Amino acid sequence: MAGKLSQFLDPTRITLNVQSTRRTAALNEVARLLQGHPDITSFQGFYNELLARERLDTTCVGNEIALPHARTEHVRKIVMAIGRSDQGVFFENGNQTVRLMFVLGTPKANPGDYLQLVGLLCRMLKLPAGREALLAAATPEIFVQTAIDLEKQALGSPRS
Repeated sequence: MAGKLSQFLDPTRITLNVQSTRRTAALNEVARLLQGHPDITSFQGFYNELLARERLDTTCVGNEIALPHARTEHVRKIVMAIGRSDQGVFFENGNQTVRLMFVLGTPKANPGDYLQLVGLLCRMLKLPAGREALLAAATPEIFVQTAIDLEKQALGSPRS
């Protein structure tokens, strides 16, 4: 499957202690993890489009999760950074408090892989036990392994 989450998971692009409780500042904190990513041709261009997309409509999907994203020419391949907030970030445009943010950048030319990835994320995160396991992960490495296990379950593979 082209949109497997595991291929985008990188512990260096995960923060488990987002400090800001304000949406834009928290988005900046998480998106900055992608600065210098080899598949981003212009971080500032990507970030500006991420904020513009966020102003259009909420990216909250419920259950304290948001999927801020941008389809942009500034990204060669799908990129992802993840932020977790213990105190929560208030997304006023969705009137929700978010604890998990999956910041995604995707090329304009290939929406199919992005849609597969978002669908997989939604399947993985719909079960409370999966969300709680990600919220409880002590390190980015444990977060990655937990996400891989959840992905296998969502795809119907036996747990490793």
